Amino acid sequence: MPTTVRSHAKINLGLGIGAPREDGFHSLTTVYQTLELHDLLTISAKPAKATTLRLTSNDKRVPADERNTAWKMVELALKTLEINVEVEIHIEKRLPVQGGLGAGSANAVAALVGLEKELGSTDQGSRIRTCEVRWMAKRLEIAAEVGSDVPLFLIGGAVLGLDRGQQVSPLPDFEQVWCVVATPAIGVSTPQAFRDWDALCISEGLTATASADKLNTLSRTYASAFAGAIPGGWHGDGSSGVLPYREDLAGPQESALVRTGICSWIQNDFERVVFPQHPSLREIKRLLAGSGTPEAAIYASLSGSGSALFGLYLTRGDAEAAQARLRANGVESELTRTLPRSDYWGKMLVQKVI
Repeated sequence: MPTTVRSHAKINLGLGIGAPREDGFHSLTTVYQTLELHDLLTISAKPAKATTLRLTSNDKRVPADERNTAWKMVELALKTLEINVEVEIHIEKRLPVQGGLGAGSANAVAALVGLEKELGSTDQGSRIRTCEVRWMAKRLEIAAEVGSDVPLFLIGGAVLGLDRGQQVSPLPDFEQVWCVVATPAIGVSTPQAFRDWDALCISEGLTATASADKLNTLSRTYASAFAGAIPGGWHGDGSSGVLPYREDLAGPQESALVRTGICSWIQNDFERVVFPQHPSLREIKRLLAGSGTPEAAIYASLSGSGSALFGLYLTRGDAEAAQARLRANGVESELTRTLPRSDYWGKMLVQKVI
């Protein structure tokens, strides 16, 4: 029976960008956070004499060939395992195809998880089981080859991203909060956003050394802030790192994000170059923030280079008030919640009712 997998979105809780590097890339420091919002992937796989891949989608904008990240991930995994499999992948798109939510990258990991599940009881699956530790490390390498923000989806929850974003480490999760994702009908070119950032670096004299110092300091600050999300430090279970909600230490209307003051200093550097080019996105951030209202966001920001933006809220009522503000201004949005690591993995496989 085919395997159906939830392919969850991500947002960036802050994004620091460095000066352009000689290899053409940019060093980054960011905190990724997975959301309940998701696509659905259905994967079927069976042993074959030669590997074949077939990909379909309900959205015509989704590439159905080797350009697709899910295709790339499965193809690289099969080559690495040196096995031949006939694979079919169907992607039911519910997330924006482009928008800074990591939809394509999440699809890649969902396809891999589905493939592993499909092969679990076969002879080919024994290749994975007999070298599980090495395979866990190898799949991170494959993910980084497919895309810079693909590896984060092999961890889930709150994840620190460094270098191009592909060097990932789990952070202690904070308790779930409500999230509104605004999906404006506007396109933002990530390559152009980086070109504009490069021009800004030149005008402000941001050198490679200065940007390295900036990002190193930021990464240490993130690690310290998230470790301090629990009074007395991180006391997670060691595997999921889920932050327990302590009503004896914080009121029911208080979040670790508020308690530690994280949201008072995190920012997305892309806003400095994207907002001047797309002023309507700045206005959407203002609507999400709701500053000065009883329903104000804990934090609001552009996600990645956009065009999606998000706001985080203490209560569902606060989030729905933000949706109402957006709706009054003709902006579409989705209501969701942040997704801690244990829930991310616990809910990824869709259980079929027979």
